[in-house]
Amino acid sequence: MSQSASGAAGSGPRTRPGSSARALSEAYDTALLDLDGVVYAGGEAIAHAVESLADARAAGMALAYVTNNALRTPDAVAEHLGELGIPTGAGDVITSAQAVARLISDQVPEGARVLVIGGEGLRVALRERGLVPVDSADDEPVAVAQGYGGPDMAWGRFAEACYAIAKGVPWFASNTDLTIPTGRGIAPGNGAAVEVVRIATGAEPQVAGKPLPPMHRETILRTGARSPLVVGDRLDTDIEGAFNGEVDSLLVLTGVADGVQLLAAPPRHRPTYVDLDLRGVLTGQPEVVEEGGAFRCGGWAASAGDERLDLEGDGDAIDGLRALCAAAWTAAGDGTCELDAAKALARLDL
Repeated sequence: MSQSASGAAGSGPRTRPGSSARALSEAYDTALLDLDGVVYAGGEAIAHAVESLADARAAGMALAYVTNNALRTPDAVAEHLGELGIPTGAGDVITSAQAVARLISDQVPEGARVLVIGGEGLRVALRERGLVPVDSADDEPVAVAQGYGGPDMAWGRFAEACYAIAKGVPWFASNTDLTIPTGRGIAPGNGAAVEVVRIATGAEPQVAGKPLPPMHRETILRTGARSPLVVGDRLDTDIEGAFNGEVDSLLVLTGVADGVQLLAAPPRHRPTYVDLDLRGVLTGQPEVVEEGGAFRCGGWAASAGDERLDLEGDGDAIDGLRALCAAAWTAAGDGTCELDAAKALARLDL
């Protein structure tokens, strides 16, 4: 288990964000970075991402890109990152396609046929593990592998999956993210497509991607990280995956998760650290201190009342959010905070 720089990781639910006197790029040897919503959105680099990653690498931090998106190959992802100004090798990219391919290969013989419901990234990953991708349920597959196929995925592909599953063929899914960030907003992800097959068949897939253990296993096997820091934008995949893997995490507010979701997070969705964007990797993290029933961070003080969260003071908005997290998570304990946070969050304008 990786201990947070503040010593905040340990038994019992996290009740406040952790702190670090050192820059996170110095406190951890490897950043395990999500891509969509963290490094880029809709193919374009997110503000401050390119320069922050360059500075983290220069400080000696290894960078690995860990994505639940099974559509593109590691080569294609690395090429895209290079075009954005982030020098990356294919070996620095770990995908849920690779994780599900290993999961399948552990259960079927080498050379077995696998019905692919997805894109090229899934096909390449299956071949890497000595499996043979096929396109029809009539090709006698021994497994069905489903991954994100992009917005142009033909409806007939789902029918092929259903035909095979109805014959008793085991079903595997790269991930079950219901949504995916794009340059135009939030779009349906592989999880939405998995639901189509689930509803039609009544079957349940074996899932490899974040937040489940096969993805964490794949990442550690490929990176050799000893003190990793998971960096993500989603509570239910990135942060829960770090929780399941017992490693520390940094949530950045450049993608899916927002303040409302963060304050209501149950223990498995509470990140070690919270920051606006990837610049947070390059800095220390301030301590949230409890004084007289209030939680203070920077110039802010947050407290939990009978029906709502209260926030007083001023300063950096992200410090106010950290203080609110401490008040909300302490009030919730092992559960979910249901106190009204609308007025407090409005003050921060995040």
